[in-house]
Parts: sequence; structure tokens; C-alpha cells
Amino acid sequence: MKATLIGFSAVLMWSLLALLTASSGGVPPFQLTAMCFLIATIPGLLVLAISPTGFRNLRQPLYIWCISVGGLFGYHFFYFTALRNAPAVEASLIGYLWPLMVVVGSALFPGERLGWHHIAGALAGFAGTILIVAKDGFSFSSSFALGYGSALCAAFTWCAYSLLLRRFGTVPTDAVTGFCAVTAILSLACHLALEQTVWPQGTVQWLAVAGLGLLPVGAAFYAWDFGVKHGDIRILGTASYAAPLLSTLILVASGVGQADWRIAIACILIIGGAVLAAKDLLFAQIQQRKT
Repeated sequence: MKATLIGFSAVLMWSLLALLTASSGGVPPFQLTAMCFLIATIPGLLVLAISPTGFRNLRQPLYIWCISVGGLFGYHFFYFTALRNAPAVEASLIGYLWPLMVVVGSALFPGERLGWHHIAGALAGFAGTILIVAKDGFSFSSSFALGYGSALCAAFTWCAYSLLLRRFGTVPTDAVTGFCAVTAILSLACHLALEQTVWPQGTVQWLAVAGLGLLPVGAAFYAWDFGVKHGDIRILGTASYAAPLLSTLILVASGVGQADWRIAIACILIIGGAVLAAKDLLFAQIQQRKT
């Protein structure tokens, strides 16, 4: 239960992504990613410095580095490519298939029983996400095939990364520090090749960048790593649909967004789906307290 809650804290931090990104000004995506992952690396280095095992946790097999960096950098590369080559609404909807993929993919692990309520909960969460992301409607056109394909690759990449984290649960979470560092370097290379440098302007924008690097593009990845490895990945997959809902509610509370009936229905679908997916765990906790 504790590990699952730690994993869910990543979802809570990801809900701040939209607001902090909007507040960071006109910094190009890959430059912003490089800056944020650099910031995310710094606390990890401090933890490694005081840890008994120290920097030895970074001594992982090459395939672990490839999988981890491929997940962190690959997801962002495909997602930004999708946004460059397809409308944001359609690209986001395809990208949000990953929690459903994680829930279904969890059935591949020994000892993981995938029940109807896990699938139903994930589908309810995805339905709620559609209401939020596509509030003005959506349409798919073959002229944006590259963008749609990139969004699907982003979803598959994050799904595969999350499932493989579960497979290699003995790799310490401290090692995420190294993966973030390499992701920052690769993002910087993409920025230099594809973008023009634009620095944040003013205190607010710099604080927004720092907030991104410390939370949704920082601590969230450490929390997700620990939660997926040691918690209930089926519940975490379904609960991940809370991120777009919470993000929208935060934007509404900050005066950037506007509330309507779609958000209310999305709340019911996403929260209800998460509770449905977690019913076994919730009932087990109730029974444990009774005894």
C-alpha cells in the first residue's frame, strides 16, 4: 500500500505540469526538458553522496541504462514530435493510452491477476480523459499520420518503460539520477539541433522551470520508479488518469481554465474508475483493520 501511494504521488506531481509549463514562458520543449532533467539530477546526486552505497548504485548493466534512458528520453522525444506534427488534442488523446496499456500489460507478469474491474476502471478513466482533453471535439486526419504515429510511440514507450521497471525491481531507485543526467544531455543535443534557444524571463518563469525540474519532471520519476517496482502497477495505471483531471482543476482554480459539466462527469468517471480498479486493495485494508 505504501509503495502504491508513493507511486501515486508521481501522478499528483504530473498534475502540476500544465500550469508550470504555461508559467515557464516560451522556452522550447527540448530546451525545457534539458533544463528540467538537469535540475532533477542535482538532488539525486546529493542523495547518492550521502548514501551508504553511494555512486555504486549507478553501476548498472548497459541494458538497464538503455531501457531507462530510452523510457525517459524516448517518451519525451516522441511526445514532442507528435505535438509538432499533429493537433495537440488528438496527439494527447493517443498519448493517454499508456495507462490503459500498463493495466493490460500487467497481466504478463507472473502472479499478477488482471480482473474485469481493472480493465473497466482504466476504460472509465480514459473516457473521463477524453471529456477533458477533447472538450471542443476532435477529428483524425491522415495528413497528420506522422504526429499520430509519434504519439502512439510515446504511449508504447512509457508503457514498456513502466512494465520493464517492474521486471527489474532490484535496480535501486537512486540509479534514476544517472538516467536523468543522460536524458538531459540527449535533450540538449536535440535542442541544439532543432530549436533556437529562448531563456526564461523574470522570476516567475525561472521559478516555474525550477518547479518543473523539482516535481513533475524530477521527483515524480523517482516516485514512479519506486511505486511501479514495489506497488500495485494495475492500480497505478488506472490512477494515472487522475493527472489530466487534477491538472484541469488546478488550471481552473488558478483562473487559467474554466469549469463546466464535462469536468464534473470526468471526475465521476476517473475517480470511480480508480476506486473500482483498487477495490481488492481497499477491501483488504478494511478487513485488516477489522481484524
